[in-house]
Amino acid sequence: MNGNGTILSDYINMFWLFSWPQWVAFSLMSNVFLYLFSIGVYLFIDKTCRKSPLQEKNHPVSASDFFLSLFTVLCNSLVMLIGVFLWKNGWIELGNTQSGITIALQVIALLLFMDLFMYFFHYAAHLPFVYKLIHGKHHEHVSTNYLSLFVLHPFETIGFGLMMLVLLMGYDFSVISISIYLLINLVWGTIGHLNREFFPASFDRYLVGTTRFHNRHHLDETKNFGFYTSIWDRLFGTYK
Repeated sequence: MNGNGTILSDYINMFWLFSWPQWVAFSLMSNVFLYLFSIGVYLFIDKTCRKSPLQEKNHPVSASDFFLSLFTVLCNSLVMLIGVFLWKNGWIELGNTQSGITIALQVIALLLFMDLFMYFFHYAAHLPFVYKLIHGKHHEHVSTNYLSLFVLHPFETIGFGLMMLVLLMGYDFSVISISIYLLINLVWGTIGHLNREFFPASFDRYLVGTTRFHNRHHLDETKNFGFYTSIWDRLFGTYK
């Protein structure tokens, strides 16, 4: 194993030796950091982007949304702990590949499979009885703000996390691939809930789930259920 592989193995072994109190603390701290990072990215782009807003103004930030967003952070922390439990009990195995090509292919696979899973999960969340109980709160943000990504019912947050854990149980993805995917997921979700188009208009033809693509879903709840791409919406006839 090369030097980088040895360093990576040492880090994995260090985390393996964490006690459960250490894991709880690490999970909370890392998810709070990601929450603040997302808000920072949103505000930076919103203040520096010169493109016109997609909608007249951002959704107002409310106290209830703020507290719900914090609860989403707690739910994400819980999902991480469930993942650790599955890892420690052999249900999830972490691959140790150092190949750049293999890592890139694994990231692409994670994006495409999770996009497909989220398409059906998101579509199901719009069934009338589910929407009223669970998903309607998120769609109060017809326009969006820096908390919109985190204004989710706990069942949505945990459901998304469990889908990913099921995928990780089915294949030994590298910890590097998983980390890159999770970073892309956070940044993409943040960009998707901007009130300004982040991507060039030409990106739509390449099946990219652009900011405008998701913004149109908030305007028309019967269309654009995908997240990273528009592939599944085009395939199943829900693209706008």
